[in-house]
Amino acid sequence: MRLTECFQRWLFRVARDEQLPIVLSQRRIFIVPTPGGILFAVVLAVMLIGAINYNLSLGHALIFLLAGLGLVAMVHTFHNLFGLRLTPGRVQPTFAGDLAHFPLELENVRRQSRRALEFSFRDQPMVTFDLAAESRATVAIPWATQRRGRVDPGRVTLATRYPLGLLRAWSYPYPPFSCVVYPRPIRTPLPPPSPGAQTDHHHGDSGQEDFAGLRPRQISDPTRHIAWKAVARRSDEQVLLVKQFSGGASDELWLDWSLTPADRGEEDRLSILAGWILAADEQQARYGLRLPGQQIAPSQGNTHRASCLQALALYGESRPTGGH
Repeated sequence: MRLTECFQRWLFRVARDEQLPIVLSQRRIFIVPTPGGILFAVVLAVMLIGAINYNLSLGHALIFLLAGLGLVAMVHTFHNLFGLRLTPGRVQPTFAGDLAHFPLELENVRRQSRRALEFSFRDQPMVTFDLAAESRATVAIPWATQRRGRVDPGRVTLATRYPLGLLRAWSYPYPPFSCVVYPRPIRTPLPPPSPGAQTDHHHGDSGQEDFAGLRPRQISDPTRHIAWKAVARRSDEQVLLVKQFSGGASDELWLDWSLTPADRGEEDRLSILAGWILAADEQQARYGLRLPGQQIAPSQGNTHRASCLQALALYGESRPTGGH
């Protein structure tokens, strides 16, 4: 078995492609007849036997014409992949059970278009794509996620049967793809604010009490806290400032592992936490996350939501999942 794996690694270049862009050279493209191509060859052989037996000169001409057509089709099928350049794009996280899409940028430097390119991962849905001459385009290859974690989808199967379907040319590029899959959220009521959290009294337009100063804005800070007057006075600097307050804070939710039902399994408890994160984000609440051995301080915004969901996705994970 180990010898077979080594042979496949050498023959199909199973190792991940670290050098980008990936260029499909002659050594990386394989071609074999399709079932239709095999039937075509068998029919030609039968016709050749008949033409020889009955001494049919026109039969010989027809057979040689069809055989030449098959050889020309083989060349076109091979060149439909040859020289194609591939560059992986950034993969957006998704939730377990949804389709993840792995973007692959294609570059065609030839003056001929490339037709009927088939992209797929092993045992996954296939997508067909046409690429115009001397152009670039991006194809999104689907992957059906089943569980949370970091997914390595493995190598891409890039194939074509263009133009006649008599032969199939394929290659196995292995781009450095990786996707974070969040737990599938389970919607349940949010837990109450933690006992130590203070209530938002909505003083002024800030929603806080005592002004404590200014600081540079972070991505997770809401836009309503930006000190626009202070920014206008410092127009020479391209740094946004936000107001800091003391003596009162908006409600802070702690989405704690210990608050999830203890009789549920680990995956269900993570899914409940994911549902809480989405609900708290929709309510624009400040929330923090507590997991065994990990804690994320209360904040809000898209970056904070992504950090919390990623912590759930990678909780207890020691290696990527889903690779081939």
